[in-house]
Amino acid sequence: MKKIVTLGEIMLRLSTPGNSRFVQTDSFDVVYGGGEANVAVSLAAYGHDAYFVTKLPSHEIGQSAVNALRRYGVKTDYIARGGERVGIYYLETGASMRPSKVIYDRAHSSISEAEPCDFDFDRIMEGADWFHWSGITPAISDKAAELTRLACEAAKRHGVPVSVDLNFRKKLWSKEKAQSIMRPLMQYVDVCIGNEEDAELCLGFKPDADVEGGKTDAEGYKTIFRQMAKEFDFKYVISTLRESFSASHNGWKAMIYNGKEFYESRRYDINPIVDRVGGGDAFSGGVIHGLLTKATQGEALEFAVAASALKHTIPGDFNMVTVAEVEALCGGDASGRVQR
Repeated sequence: MKKIVTLGEIMLRLSTPGNSRFVQTDSFDVVYGGGEANVAVSLAAYGHDAYFVTKLPSHEIGQSAVNALRRYGVKTDYIARGGERVGIYYLETGASMRPSKVIYDRAHSSISEAEPCDFDFDRIMEGADWFHWSGITPAISDKAAELTRLACEAAKRHGVPVSVDLNFRKKLWSKEKAQSIMRPLMQYVDVCIGNEEDAELCLGFKPDADVEGGKTDAEGYKTIFRQMAKEFDFKYVISTLRESFSASHNGWKAMIYNGKEFYESRRYDINPIVDRVGGGDAFSGGVIHGLLTKATQGEALEFAVAASALKHTIPGDFNMVTVAEVEALCGGDASGRVQR
């Protein structure tokens, strides 16, 4: 069991029931979720001491978000309370050729206006075995970007490995702003996770791959993996390789590079997709667990890809699967037969 810290925003998610559209629904399904919170839930499910760091209002909606984390074993000791609101996002789940849509209503959320004095990052990082953040957090606000930097500095002071999921969100910032913030933060990062779009928009690296056309030949990624590892001294560079045939049907695999060798995972054909939101976070959680517990980078990556493939079958943001379930899929049991 490891102490793992994640920093970010947990939001109230309002989803249209089934595949109904925003303009036709008269009710929403309510769950909570958000990048680093989703990662923490995965890691708690794998048996780790997963701590999620954020700031939430002291009112009942803020408490509901805290309760959602506690329900799945995430430790909330370092969550600051105060501020005005919980961020909201609305989700319309697509189908076939109609894509899913997300509308954000997260301005002035508590974490976006949090101050450094809200957190004692040295105490938070003491005894930690891993720290994870994503590019969503510094994109929320300049204050959140400063918190991210301070957390990374504290992690380095305490010798804690740091991972990032680049997670570019065009509705939150431009690629110019992203690169001005993200590139300097890479000096603290040991493990860099991101897809081809993230690498280009956050860091300025573009792979030779036709992703829109469903062509994700891993060879096209190797050059930029080497460049990224050399420029930022990453110990691992990792990318998911998603083939998006439709909103309901994706191919899914990944690749990892440790500065010496590349490893490409097996490919999963996910059809139909139940809910792909949180799939990348499930992958990050699997990567962290894998790198902390597996003997090789290949084994770590296979665990992460299998965990994320399973997330695509689960409604909501959280990946509620066990190590045993992920290991079963890694072992080749993708039949979906009833377990008796």
